[in-house]
Amino acid sequence: MRIDKQTLVQMNSKSSKKKLVVIGNGMAGIRTVEEVLRLDAAHFEVTVFGAEPHGNYNRILLSPVLSGEKQFDDIITHPRSWYAANDISLHAGDPVVAIDRKRRVVKARSGLEVSYDRLLLATGSRPFMIPVPGHQLPGVIAFRDIHDVDAMLAMARRCSRAVVIGGGLLGLESANALRRQGMEVTVVHVTDSLMERQLDRPAAHLLRSALEQRGIRFLMRAQTAGILGSQCVTGVSFTPGADADPDAPAQIDADLVVMAVGIRPNVELAQRAGLHCERAIVVDDTLQSLSDPRIYAVGECVQHRKATYGLVAPLYEQARVCAAHLVGLGHSRYAGSVTSTRLKVTGIDLFSAGEFIGGADTEDLVFRDARRGVYKRLVLRGPRLVGVVLYGEVQDGPWYFELIHKAIDISSMRSRLLFGRAYCQPAPQAA
Repeated sequence: MRIDKQTLVQMNSKSSKKKLVVIGNGMAGIRTVEEVLRLDAAHFEVTVFGAEPHGNYNRILLSPVLSGEKQFDDIITHPRSWYAANDISLHAGDPVVAIDRKRRVVKARSGLEVSYDRLLLATGSRPFMIPVPGHQLPGVIAFRDIHDVDAMLAMARRCSRAVVIGGGLLGLESANALRRQGMEVTVVHVTDSLMERQLDRPAAHLLRSALEQRGIRFLMRAQTAGILGSQCVTGVSFTPGADADPDAPAQIDADLVVMAVGIRPNVELAQRAGLHCERAIVVDDTLQSLSDPRIYAVGECVQHRKATYGLVAPLYEQARVCAAHLVGLGHSRYAGSVTSTRLKVTGIDLFSAGEFIGGADTEDLVFRDARRGVYKRLVLRGPRLVGVVLYGEVQDGPWYFELIHKAIDISSMRSRLLFGRAYCQPAPQAA
C-alpha cells in the first residue's frame, strides 16, 4: 500500500505528540482540554473516556431541562463533531475501570487499553443517597445527570406526588422544576432554614415564601427515617425527636422521592491506582497528584489545601492552571477559590458569595424593601468586603464578588456600597 506524502507527514506529526488521556467527559475535564488546545493545540494526542454515551453538556442547566424550559440538545456544549474537529478520540459510554501506573496504561470497561504520557482525572462526584430503609426502591432518584432528569420526567408523566429530600440548591431547583411539571411537591429539610450554606435567615425566609406561593410545601426540621413501599415508593416516614417540628406528620405519601442531600467525590479509581486520597484526590497547587507527577486531577474529585469544590467557577480556575502545566507553561498556581451561588429558578433572583454570615470581627450593611421583596446584606471586615447576600436585585452580584475576590479597599465608597456599582463609580469629569 502506497502512502502519499501529506498522509505520511500527518502520521509522523501525530506520532511525535505526547499522549494525554482524560478520564471524565464532564465540564471540568473538557474545559481543561479546551485550555490545552488554546495554549498549544499541537502538544498532545488527546483521548477522552466518559461514562455517559454522548458529548459534554452543561450540568448547570439540568434544572431547566427538568422544568421543560429547555431540551437536552440545548445544553450540549460539545457535540461529537467538536471532538472530531479537534482530532480528539472520544470513548463515550465506556468508562475507565483501571489505571496501570507502571505501564502508563488505562483500561476501559470494554477492554480497550490506551497508553498515556500524562493522565488527567476528572471523575467528578456522585450523589449521596441517605442509607435509610427503602432508599433502593424504584422511584428513589438522585439529581445529578441527564439520566436522572429523564427518569424524573417519566415519573412526572404518570405520577402526581413528589418528595424532595434536601432544601439546598439542587433540591430547590428540582422541586421547582417538578412543580412546573404539574406534580404536588413537598421539600423535606433537616434544619429550619433553606440553603443554610449559601443564605442567611432573612434571605432564606424570602425564598421559602416565594416558593410556597408557587405551591411547594415544606417540612422543616424533619429527619427522614425511611422510604415506604414494597415494590415501589409509596411514602416517606420521619423520625420523631426533640428537634422535630411537633406539628409535622409522621409520614407523607409519595410516588417519587428525589435525594438531593449532597455529593461525594469519585475517588475509587484513583484509590485502586494507589494515588493519595483523603476526602478526594489530593493535589498540589499545579493540580498534580501527590503520588505520581504524570497524573493530574481537576474538578469535584479534587482536594486542594483541604478544600473540595462543587461549583463550576473553581473547576474552571483549576482547568486553566492545570492546562498551563500540562503543556509546559507552568508559571501559574491554583491558590483556592472564593465561591458564589445563584439559584436557577425562573423568577427568583438570589446571589451569595464569601463569608455571608460574618462573625465577631465583621460588620453588616443591610438594606430591606419588603414591598418589593428586595434584601441585601454586605459583610465587611475593616475596609474589605468579605461576604454578600442578595435577594430580589442581583445585578451587582458579579461586581461585589470581584470586590471580595480582589480584596479591594472599599473605604471611599462605603456609604454608597449598598446601592451598587452605578453609585460607586467615579463621576465623569467635566469637559
